[in-house]
Amino acid sequence: GDKLKIATFGEESLAGEFAITPAGTIAFPLIGSVKAAGLDTGALSLSIQNALREGGYVIDPRVSVEVAAYRPVYILGEVNKPGEYPFTQGLTVRGAVAKANGFTYRANQKRVFLKRAGAAGEEMVSLTADLLVMPGDTIRFGERYF
Repeated sequence: GDKLKIATFGEESLAGEFAITPAGTIAFPLIGSVKAAGLDTGALSLSIQNALREGGYVIDPRVSVEVAAYRPVYILGEVNKPGEYPFTQGLTVRGAVAKANGFTYRANQKRVFLKRAGAAGEEMVSLTADLLVMPGDTIRFGERYF
């Protein structure tokens, strides 16, 4: 679901925005399907460069890769505005609460249910100030018991 901006210097036809498929690949011109899952932008850039060079398409390819857009995060439960929100680097669960206009009066502010993208289920974790959110995460705040 993430989108990448890729440029091959000197080759306008080998540039653009590419969406990562659910299989973790991108479809790149000339070389086809390229694995992107688990790679940082530098490693993906090298992978594309090698495929272009080895295929004989470009003699000395120089490829630049950057993230154009991350998958959104989902904030649910006892917040004032639950919904889908854009991911930003360094986003914490507390920051996510702020994006969702704060807790409701019934919210349990000590625990949160966190489902990481690709995980089978959610996990209950203690709410700390430095708990980081990842792209595609679902954050659910339960009710507190009186």
